[in-house]
Amino acid sequence: MGGTAFGSEVYRRRCERAVAAARAAGLAALVLTPGPDLAYLSGYTPPADTERLTALVVRADAAPTLVVPTLERPAAELAPAALTFADFTDGVDPYRLLADLLPAAGRLGISDSAWSLHLLGLQRTVPELCWAGLSEALPMLRAVKEADELGRLAAAGAGADATYEQVLGVRFAGRREVDIAADLAAGLREHGHEQVDFTIVASGPNGASPHHEPTDRVIAEGDTVVLDFGGLRDGYGSDTTRTVHVGEPSAEVREVHEAVRAAQQAAFEAVAPGVPCEHLDAIARRVVTDAGYGEFFIHRTGHGIGMTTHEPPYVVAGEKQPLVPGMCFSIEPGIYLPGRFGVRIEDIVTVTESGGRRFNDSSHALALVH
Repeated sequence: MGGTAFGSEVYRRRCERAVAAARAAGLAALVLTPGPDLAYLSGYTPPADTERLTALVVRADAAPTLVVPTLERPAAELAPAALTFADFTDGVDPYRLLADLLPAAGRLGISDSAWSLHLLGLQRTVPELCWAGLSEALPMLRAVKEADELGRLAAAGAGADATYEQVLGVRFAGRREVDIAADLAAGLREHGHEQVDFTIVASGPNGASPHHEPTDRVIAEGDTVVLDFGGLRDGYGSDTTRTVHVGEPSAEVREVHEAVRAAQQAAFEAVAPGVPCEHLDAIARRVVTDAGYGEFFIHRTGHGIGMTTHEPPYVVAGEKQPLVPGMCFSIEPGIYLPGRFGVRIEDIVTVTESGGRRFNDSSHALALVH
């Protein structure tokens, strides 16, 4: 995880909230392994992702304790959170060390990113315990952002917007998808991102594949091009999609683009505290369906974003979670016509007390490029 860490008081509050949430979910303790959960509660990112165990134990009746290899303890001690440490050298059983910090029985939450190697080691050592993945047991652990997190997400969104405005000025026709992808990556870095995670450039028929990887396909006059790109700025994510057209678009392309634009706008206008996540999906899907393209809207309407690009809450049918001020997520309806073209428009949105606020302000219009 890149980005500047927060102060120790922030991590103390987060751990307190995590303990309260765990108790409410019937969890006796939390075990956080390398990844966004560990970084969120401690500010610590291990210097290497190895087979050696690193795990933070958070429980109500003890200080947060980090089990860490002795050779990595000096780096861990630089973490901004106030932690206690239990370190081990090679040859010592780290699962026994960790087990001694856990309750004797009960249900515990563990990071989704935990290696199966480590979870299986814990199950062998303390078979009395049962385990639950955090995305299932505590899906809202990182979902409601604090003011400083919102500021970082807003800055990341502004950097993505500036990148989009910049790429509108480059030549598309006669260049490859990978060339435009390189322009997007360079723009994100120029506008403050320390990490580029993805640069989807899907031209012509490739636009009908939502997760298309850029290829050597040469973009031609008459192509519709989906641009979906993002990364991390100061540790928090950007993710935006705009659709452009090379030359003058057909009436059909304009019609499809307008259906997606209207669906995106309708879902955004429905953002408000207490609204179930699935309601936004239903609204966007209804607009696309009424336009005659419902069967070609083939993915959920959105996903949460923060320290990772995809995290709870998910804007999808069946997700009853009500919106809460501080939640941040994408709204990104799309229409994908197999073998022909696709259109997607995506903004990152946060919930406020009175509605929704976009972190992406670039135009939703079908931009014409050359």
